[in-house]
Amino acid sequence: MSWREQWRPLLAIVGGFLLCFFLPASHPRFEQGVREALVLVRWYAREHVLLCLVPAFFIAGAISTFVAQTSVLRYLGPKANRAVAYGVAGVSGTVIAVCSCTILPLFTGIYRMGAGIGPATAFLYSGPAISVLAIILTGRVLGWEFGAARAVAAVGTSVFVGLAMAALFRREDAARAAELALPELPGGRPLGQTVTHLALLVGVLVFANWGRPAADHGVWHALWAAKWWVTAACGLGLAGVLVAWYAAAWWKVAAAVGATVVAALLAPAEPLVPFVVASVGLGLLTSLAEEGSELEAWFEASWDFAKQILPLLLLGVLAAGALFGSPAIDGQPAREGWIPNAWVAGLVGGEALLANFLAACIGAFMYFATLTEVPILRGLLDSGMGQGPALALALAGPSLSLPSVIVIHGVLGTKKTAAYVALCVLASGLLGFVYGQWVVGGGA
Repeated sequence: MSWREQWRPLLAIVGGFLLCFFLPASHPRFEQGVREALVLVRWYAREHVLLCLVPAFFIAGAISTFVAQTSVLRYLGPKANRAVAYGVAGVSGTVIAVCSCTILPLFTGIYRMGAGIGPATAFLYSGPAISVLAIILTGRVLGWEFGAARAVAAVGTSVFVGLAMAALFRREDAARAAELALPELPGGRPLGQTVTHLALLVGVLVFANWGRPAADHGVWHALWAAKWWVTAACGLGLAGVLVAWYAAAWWKVAAAVGATVVAALLAPAEPLVPFVVASVGLGLLTSLAEEGSELEAWFEASWDFAKQILPLLLLGVLAAGALFGSPAIDGQPAREGWIPNAWVAGLVGGEALLANFLAACIGAFMYFATLTEVPILRGLLDSGMGQGPALALALAGPSLSLPSVIVIHGVLGTKKTAAYVALCVLASGLLGFVYGQWVVGGGA
């Protein structure tokens, strides 16, 4: 046995032993971080896995199963029209208001189907960054100038990141596209059916997670008040699609719908209960479908995404909770993890270039659920954070997180993930600096 081959395992064992030996298990800050990690992962499991990730896995599986690969290559591939590809990817967040983790199955689905690294990463960034509700809430809480700056900067950043990734990895992308450029198979499902199917799934995802707006009136509040009715309508439409277009047994679909209705009647104040029943029903319908059928292929693709992404996400959420604490949950104020908020506020005070990049770096690894970044930013601004660093955090935070970086690494590899994170931080920091100088100079 050559010791030259064993030095890495030896270092890992020694490092693990030293970590255990000096573990500050009784230190209050350490205990608080562990507690907040468990609080955050419990909250994430309750609020995001069922309502966000389960529909996202089904959407990603549907994209992988029913969307023609040549269509993806034509509209989002490396040789696609740039205006169309980046136009669609850059504003996708206005349609799907999801967090940095929920976007991952959708990103993985289109990337595996042949989307170019540029449009795919533009979509990955814009999905959580350009939520209409988030922009409106930002304007109401932090000022409309800040909200407008966030909206414009987020769209610009998504396109910049996508174009830069495409330029950096153009050779690898071209080689990958050549391998994936398969001829269009004869037949296939009509485009209108696929679009309708995906639209219904996206409708379930969007409206099930529709957040309550600040005002108790207006269009956004009306949509929030009717969110579960709209979600149910999308679910019924999906049930009809399964019977009409995918040859699902009508009595099985009727049984799933009936069980969902009964659950809603038995627990009218807990919409999560019928949602879970409906999700289980869809899972059973697709997993127990006829062997070799489209429904079985849909379930298998969705299950593959879940197996790959979900364990890494939960691990990342635990780490994020331990480091940065948990947001305001169940009426309780936000709580710190191992890194005190005072350290963060102290590092990002003022409008210096370093403060902006530090804010972007912190945002790249903190976890922000959809819309939670706004009250967190409000608290940091009240604690002395500069306007520029606040914008840098608003740009990098929702679009990235430690959990999402872990999953992106599993999809893209080390080099592409490092480039993507670096570009997001670079763009966020520079835009935050420019905005901060404009505010200081009296532009706002």
